[in-house]
Amino acid sequence: MLINFSSSCTCPPSFSSSSSSYFLSRLSNSRPPYLEFPLRPRTRLFKSLSPSVSYSSSSSSKTKFLYPHAKRVDFRSRALPGFDFGSVESVLEAAGVLTSIIVVHESGHFLAASLQGIHVSKFSVGFGPILAKFNANNVEYSIRAFPLGGFVGFPDNDQDSDIPDDDENLLKNRPILDRFIVISAGVVANMIFAYAIIFTQVLSVGLPVQEAFSGVLVPEVRTFSAASRDGLLPGDVILAINGIELPKAGPGVVSQVVDIIKKNPKRNVILKVERGKQDFEIWVTPDENLDGTGKIGVQLSPNLKITKVRPNNIFEAFNYAGKEFWGLSYNVLDSLKHTFMNFSQSASKVSGPVAIIAVGAEVARSTVDGLYEFAALLNLNLAVINLLPLPALDGGSLALILLEAARGGRKLPLELEQRIMSSGIMFVILLGLFLIIRDTLNLEFIKDML
Repeated sequence: MLINFSSSCTCPPSFSSSSSSYFLSRLSNSRPPYLEFPLRPRTRLFKSLSPSVSYSSSSSSKTKFLYPHAKRVDFRSRALPGFDFGSVESVLEAAGVLTSIIVVHESGHFLAASLQGIHVSKFSVGFGPILAKFNANNVEYSIRAFPLGGFVGFPDNDQDSDIPDDDENLLKNRPILDRFIVISAGVVANMIFAYAIIFTQVLSVGLPVQEAFSGVLVPEVRTFSAASRDGLLPGDVILAINGIELPKAGPGVVSQVVDIIKKNPKRNVILKVERGKQDFEIWVTPDENLDGTGKIGVQLSPNLKITKVRPNNIFEAFNYAGKEFWGLSYNVLDSLKHTFMNFSQSASKVSGPVAIIAVGAEVARSTVDGLYEFAALLNLNLAVINLLPLPALDGGSLALILLEAARGGRKLPLELEQRIMSSGIMFVILLGLFLIIRDTLNLEFIKDML
């Protein structure tokens, strides 16, 4: 996350936007399955997170926090492919979230250096040509053209600097512990910011919880489909199929209904349906797909209801925020593990800042709860990714410091460090530019123009 403006770059820059996008590539798809080819993907966040926001049945229920451990959330599932930025206001909100995360990260490095009396020369959001800048207390603050992250610059090997090369307050001349604190401070700042966002959510709007009910919800019935023809309506809850009672919402309850329908093309399927306060049976005859399987033309989802839980006191607020923080952290770590374990499949799904803003705009149009979660996940993602021991990330600089400590305080040759860092930085910049171009071409209005 750090860079020296000189020929010897001992600390890498923060590629907040490109690295933050990795979690979008792997958080599992929670969109309900379709019994036939779906219409154009929609973008209501909580339809993909927990599609039963608007419909529920009255039965014994089980309450749990959203985003539990071992359950991953997919913000991509509704917004990609074919991004749709939507309103200018939602785009600005998403861009503001991303920019604030970058600023917080770099501020962590900046404050850790400044509070220790270490010389800092530059603070930048973005890379490339300077769009705007000002100077204060011998530090140049700037906004740059390419929104790939940001950096904090140090005058350690700047030939134009009037600071003596042996100044003890240059970063390179500080003890290992001081440098370790400066480099790791960005990650710490993002983790604190993520917790603060969740804590604010708990106090202001409450924490979403989901209640699971028996049966399978029917949020949508397609016109002229078998379900529409035989009397199934949006909002119905399927309690049983062919005499098989359906349990509370679980990972297999929707698939159970889908499988039975697929196996019975052109044969009657008996559905026990709850509509309002009435229970009755509907006989549906599935149409036949080209592959010989049955379809009735509905969207199905677990029968869930989203409610809000609010703390009764400040101690409960800390408790709720802590549980949600660790749950989201687990999601990010688990997603990273799956990304590396299935890299050949997930590499093509990695997205850059354009995609992140597009998804964030979708979230912003949906609900403030989703925007809180989106911001917290981006913070945690950035923190985890930057700890990886790669040359362009904070983890790469930390690895070099640890190697120096293991060598008894002897640094690697300056030329070798330069090559390691320069190669990593160039790779991430090129990758970021590629992702910006690719994701821009996936925008809906760009596709329409082409």
